Amino acid sequence: MKTRRDYLSSLTAMKPNMYKFGEAITNVITHPATKRTVESHARAFDAANNPEYAELFTTTSYLTGKKIMRFNSLMKTSEDLLLNAKLKREMYRLTGTCAGGVCVGWNAMNVMWAVTQEIDAEFGTAYQERLKNWIIKAEEESLVVAAALTDAKGDRSKKPNAQEFPNTYIHIEEKRDDGIVISGAKVMICGVAASNEIFIVPGGGYKSEEADFAVACVVPRDIEGLTIVETRRPSDKREYENGFDIPETGITQAYLLFDKVFVPKERVFMAGEFKYSGKVVQYFTANYRSCIGACVAGQGDVMIGAAALMARANGLPMKKFKDKFIEMSINNETTYGVGIAAMTLGKAHPSGAWICNDLMAHTNKTLVGKLPYETKRICQDIGGGVVETGCLPSAQDFAHPLYGQYIQEVVKAGAVSAEGRAKTARLIEWLTLGAGVPGCMHGGGSPDGARLVINSKIPYEKYIDYAKAVAGVNEETEDPGLKK
Repeated sequence: MKTRRDYLSSLTAMKPNMYKFGEAITNVITHPATKRTVESHARAFDAANNPEYAELFTTTSYLTGKKIMRFNSLMKTSEDLLLNAKLKREMYRLTGTCAGGVCVGWNAMNVMWAVTQEIDAEFGTAYQERLKNWIIKAEEESLVVAAALTDAKGDRSKKPNAQEFPNTYIHIEEKRDDGIVISGAKVMICGVAASNEIFIVPGGGYKSEEADFAVACVVPRDIEGLTIVETRRPSDKREYENGFDIPETGITQAYLLFDKVFVPKERVFMAGEFKYSGKVVQYFTANYRSCIGACVAGQGDVMIGAAALMARANGLPMKKFKDKFIEMSINNETTYGVGIAAMTLGKAHPSGAWICNDLMAHTNKTLVGKLPYETKRICQDIGGGVVETGCLPSAQDFAHPLYGQYIQEVVKAGAVSAEGRAKTARLIEWLTLGAGVPGCMHGGGSPDGARLVINSKIPYEKYIDYAKAVAGVNEETEDPGLKK
């Protein structure tokens, strides 16, 4: 397994193909736009090599019996999914932010383990064997893998094959004996700058006329023909600053622009089998939306700590905010617990992959679109105006020879130093207002999309039968809305 040093070396060995603010990024480890997400992911390797965390961050491969990074593993039981959630929560506690390269690619490969089994059973293809070989490679090399689900989509009123600009969706341009050629854009993809490879999966369910959009494959992050544009834009380019004004960790999101990229067949796991594209989305969202509750809970844990630290820095006793801390904790445990319920109520797919319960998973997504924002509001409330307004001198002002000492004396309030108070205030600002905010609302899909799934899973007629039996209603009933 890799160490931090091994991981960083693997990134420096990659060819540059990344840009931000029109500037080429030649070294993701040192460039201010990407170094913080690299640091976040590097902490997973620190944890795997730390006895305190090693049991959570490593596991035994189902395929080889070797010790591997957990985020490269197949998940075949509800316990495996639970450990996925625990790892994500711990990652947020260690970094305060998202580390998509040890999360989404992991989910994608497990989803495709199930879907390739179904495709192979119908068409006699060998997709799962190809996937197995790639997974063993990922395990042996401790690969950090981003996943690309979301297409640009273009005009939402039109199907992929009716778009004026076809590259708003990833699609197959050419099928060859030795592989496929793909073009198109995947957008808002998390953790790409810190990843070794990118797992591409369909962003929707497609019909026969849209078969070219049903593609799943995995590519090196620096593959020929791929241009990556980093997109997250904190106010005033704060990520370019130094000192306590921004944490050492962070996250990036990117547009992936594929232009006639050749993918060898051993890396292709779906190529036109359109009827299974919807299964990818179904399984992906069920598992991902179960575990995302752990992500926001982990960041919520950090926010509770930051709010408590800020109270002390302001010279106030924590008991003054007891009810608010309790509310923050309830929010954290709600999303975490509903996610665990989705895992527990799930079932094993014939391939061996564990698929979480749809209804509970999508219920969790709706909660993730609400509760973390309330936790952030409470965190700001406890922190006070110095947090919520962002009205605080910068690290450079703190060190200024003319007025720096004066500012430090003014900023100090409680038992915590002036710099400690400033660092805590900036952390809360970052967690609640800035780039530290994870995609609670739309990360992993929209809450409205989750509600549509929930509605489809509610057995209304069965529930009506329950009510009729209890009430003693024996007559037939019909929904007036169904009448023509």
